[in-house]
Amino acid sequence: MFLKDLHNIPKTISFRLTAWYSIIFILASFLLFAIAYFLVSSTLEKHSREAIQGKVKELALLYQKGGIPALEKEINSVKKFHPKRPFFIRIADAENKTLFLRLGYQWAEFDIKTLEKTPPDPERQWTLLRSAEDKNILQIETFQLPDHRWLQVGQTSEETGKLLDRFREIFAAVIIPLVLLGFAGGAFLAFRALRPIRALIHTVHSVETGDMTARVPAPGTGDELDELVRLFNGMLEKIETLILGMKGALDNVAHDLRTPMTRLRGIAEIALQSDLKGDACRETLGRCIEECDQILTMLNTLMDISEAETGTMRLDRREIAVRDLLASAADLYAYVAEDKNITIDVQAPQDLTISADPARMAQVLANLLDNAVKYTPEGRGEIKMAAWKEQNGVTLSVKDQGTGIPEEDRSRIWDRLYRGDRSRHQRGLGLGLSLVRAVVKAHGGTITVESEPDKGSTFSIHLPLTDQQGSSSIRGDSRQG
Repeated sequence: MFLKDLHNIPKTISFRLTAWYSIIFILASFLLFAIAYFLVSSTLEKHSREAIQGKVKELALLYQKGGIPALEKEINSVKKFHPKRPFFIRIADAENKTLFLRLGYQWAEFDIKTLEKTPPDPERQWTLLRSAEDKNILQIETFQLPDHRWLQVGQTSEETGKLLDRFREIFAAVIIPLVLLGFAGGAFLAFRALRPIRALIHTVHSVETGDMTARVPAPGTGDELDELVRLFNGMLEKIETLILGMKGALDNVAHDLRTPMTRLRGIAEIALQSDLKGDACRETLGRCIEECDQILTMLNTLMDISEAETGTMRLDRREIAVRDLLASAADLYAYVAEDKNITIDVQAPQDLTISADPARMAQVLANLLDNAVKYTPEGRGEIKMAAWKEQNGVTLSVKDQGTGIPEEDRSRIWDRLYRGDRSRHQRGLGLGLSLVRAVVKAHGGTITVESEPDKGSTFSIHLPLTDQQGSSSIRGDSRQG
């Protein structure tokens, strides 16, 4: 197992990030050394040549004043101080024959005779002589004196070579600590950079064990990994919402089907125990079909509510004329309202439109209008359906003059299957307003209600001008039918 883990280490992102950082760090260190070496070497060479040029000017001035004897006097006086870096000095006539030569042991390794073999070139100021072992270089500047003689002054690169050798030794001594530092820095940066990934992996393992509330801590760095964490947490929230919605739907189905299934079973058992014939048998079968239809209606409504609440409901959005939408709902309940001596009044501008699913919005208005007709006593005025445009959207309202909603029932009206005391004598599933709220929310809208007992209720739906999917707020009080 250990060998297998050891074999997999090079495949990890941490190892690769560390290796790449270390390689780049080491290469950058070598590059910096090369640049520094070049700059130091160039600077030392420049200083060496400036020293030679200064000596050339000094000796040329002495030569003009006193000739070669003046130079010999100056050289002899300098010898007493034993300078560490003496200058090579040669004077040649116009035919390049040596007239004066200061040749010490420092230049024994150089082939000085090469200077006589190579005539001085006025265009070529510097001459380089390499030692026999090719370790040192003698830099010589050639200067033509006023009497057409040649003055050649030079110095060896021995001191410069020693400094550069020391520079290389220092770099060789620090290269191993640099490699270790690069590896440690790479490991640290890889550890910091992959911290959100490790947190994500830990969260995924938690989700695998059934903890749907697990979330990845946001690093708050504002980079790509921070965006990944935000999107992943959003995805988890969406999945959690879907799972909770499915669980809630299943729980509701299991609970809600119990009563109609019990009634259906009771009807069937009575039919089996009784000697039913003809019309009585058909009546019993009809009651069974009614119960089955109620069960199917309940199932379909519960599924619609779950889809809307979890954001999976598909909406066929179109531009709808609001007045036509209200008028269609009013026509649907016109006969029922007329039987109770109630009028339905529709008020909406002709040119007012909304972007919505026509079938779903018709379902919403039908539920609201059904409640309004159901809970308005016979002969008690009218139901007003209105719509108007506001600054940030469109508002649709259904106002009745019914029994109103008791204050103690208002906080629970939107709950599935909840029915207040005043609604228990009315036929219904207790899912109407739950569906209304869910569909309005799926459209990105909000729904509010104002109600006074025995005076009536007003339900207001606010739909945004643009498609704003997300959480909608449900303010005020409401009722379930």
